[in-house]
Amino acid sequence: MTAESTESVRAAYRVRASELVGRNWLNTGGKQLGLEDLRGKITILDFWTFCCINCLHVLDELRPLEEKYKDVVVTVGVHSPKFEHEADPVALAAAVERYEIHHPVLDDPELVTWQAYSARAWPTLVVVDPEGYIAAHLSGEGHANGLEVLVEELIAEHEAKGTLHRGSGPYVAPPAREGDLRFPGKATALPNGNFLVLDTGHHRLVELGNDLTTVVRTFGEGTKGFADGTATEARFNEPQGAAVLPAALAAQAGYDVVVADTVNHRLRGLSLADGTVRTLAGNGVQRLLDSNLAAKGVGDDGAALVTDLGADPLNTSLSSPWDVLWSEKAGRIVIAMAGTHQIFSFDPLTGALAVFAGTGLEGLLDGPADSSWFAQSSGLAADANGDIWVADSETSALRVLRLAEDGSVAAVETAIGAGLFDFGFRDGDAAQARLQHPLGVTVLPDGSVAVADTYNGAVRRYEPATQTVSTLARGLAEPSDVLLDTTVEGEPVLLVVETNQHQLIRLPLPKEALTVDEGASQTQRPKTRVAAGAHELVVRFAAPKGQKLDDRWGDPTQLKISSSPEELLLGGGGTSVGLTRTLELNPAVAEGVLHITARAAACDGEPGGEIPDHAACHLYQQDWGIPVVLDAAGETELTLDLRGLD
Repeated sequence: MTAESTESVRAAYRVRASELVGRNWLNTGGKQLGLEDLRGKITILDFWTFCCINCLHVLDELRPLEEKYKDVVVTVGVHSPKFEHEADPVALAAAVERYEIHHPVLDDPELVTWQAYSARAWPTLVVVDPEGYIAAHLSGEGHANGLEVLVEELIAEHEAKGTLHRGSGPYVAPPAREGDLRFPGKATALPNGNFLVLDTGHHRLVELGNDLTTVVRTFGEGTKGFADGTATEARFNEPQGAAVLPAALAAQAGYDVVVADTVNHRLRGLSLADGTVRTLAGNGVQRLLDSNLAAKGVGDDGAALVTDLGADPLNTSLSSPWDVLWSEKAGRIVIAMAGTHQIFSFDPLTGALAVFAGTGLEGLLDGPADSSWFAQSSGLAADANGDIWVADSETSALRVLRLAEDGSVAAVETAIGAGLFDFGFRDGDAAQARLQHPLGVTVLPDGSVAVADTYNGAVRRYEPATQTVSTLARGLAEPSDVLLDTTVEGEPVLLVVETNQHQLIRLPLPKEALTVDEGASQTQRPKTRVAAGAHELVVRFAAPKGQKLDDRWGDPTQLKISSSPEELLLGGGGTSVGLTRTLELNPAVAEGVLHITARAAACDGEPGGEIPDHAACHLYQQDWGIPVVLDAAGETELTLDLRGLD
């Protein structure tokens, strides 16, 4: 679409932006903002929720744009929570500080502004022009280049009209936090009895003494960035997890610790002897599922999933690795690749990367490794049998990878959890038990599994033998990891990383666990009223300026559709090419959730022309979970946007 046609579309459909309504504002020095305060600026409304990895990706995508256009662009984060805990204003303030958000944030706990702007998914971006009209409405991530094109057009248009006002925006920086640790992510025990802590908020690693307070040494310069080198030269970007290699393997590999350098989208290697840091895998470019899909079309049955990613790890893209684990049975490092909702593996000796489990589709689906679904997996632990337990945060679930004798994944199973929008604080029978966005997991001496139930502020326990859940501790401030520790008396205790208290603490294993039932909940979002029977689904996609659909191998678009409960869909489910589908909704089901994933592949090139040799290709994807209520007077069509006007 040309600049002229983009401008004409905007002119023909000028819609006045809605007022920004919420409970409070953050990062404004106490000032309550309104749209009138933003007049004369290009405003980017970023609808986000702090649990969501895709939202965190967008925060980083926007940073260069905010810096480049800081005199004309104002980003406003509209925090519209998914989980109950995210509606807590104290938790939101901590998240704004943790993720170093340098723009105003509107606290929208009742989703009032979310509804006013017809947001359907996290993240959603809405661009408002200097006169207060909506210029673009975008879903998902990956819009940085398109946004820059649009911003340049709006600058030219409104400078000519005299409606653009240059100057500083309304952001006011909060006071800086002091302390040895800042929002620590995870921790791991070192052979010398100390602990290696991922000091995520300080972008470094800290070796803490066994007393949990003495800083023995640090690794990393302490400033967000990327650099290899000595302990004082190296730079990390929000590292979250680490795994210590067995001594014999470390001697062969030349490093001792594998670090999940999350926002750098890399694995790093740390040598404990001299503190040097090297890059093991990742090229710093965020991976969008299988990057090969954009070069060969997405296929018509989802069969394009590539599991073997080759042995050139430094030229392979990763996406927000959140935790790492050395698996003796698999003979590899296992990676919770939160950004693509998959589990990866890495061979420290050969550099071979592979998809260990997961298709990359977000959700809760058990079964074979190559057809299972995960949702932002964030914690890993191995049990005595070699099976791997997974804290699957966005489904509030505890999952397990059952490993075959050859170390491959024989099956994926769910111990606790019901789906993307189900959470709560309930003990008892595991089938009815609920967690809320867990981030850490460890296996206890009796074979039970302890879970850092982060948004419930608790440590929970799952008993595989009885398939029951109980509570070991509560009243914690977003515990993000839990380890098994041993006191000098030899009694096992829990070591908990209490992220929002910026500390590690020890907790004794109670003689009797608590049984808590505060109920099961679902994400409260407006439900779409739909009529039973035939329902037309259309997902609109327009390749951004300078790109065209990559149709060299057929239709480069794909829809994957399912429902909760499964009985809601009588027809139209499954995976196929194209962005339109006729669904058949079951009149016997009162309500449910439609799970929709849309993909499109585009490459650099002008519409109507050929795609140049060696053109950069891009895979766009958006996942929606749309709550619906069946109503005879409801809608018979549903239209979604994979990508709006750029």
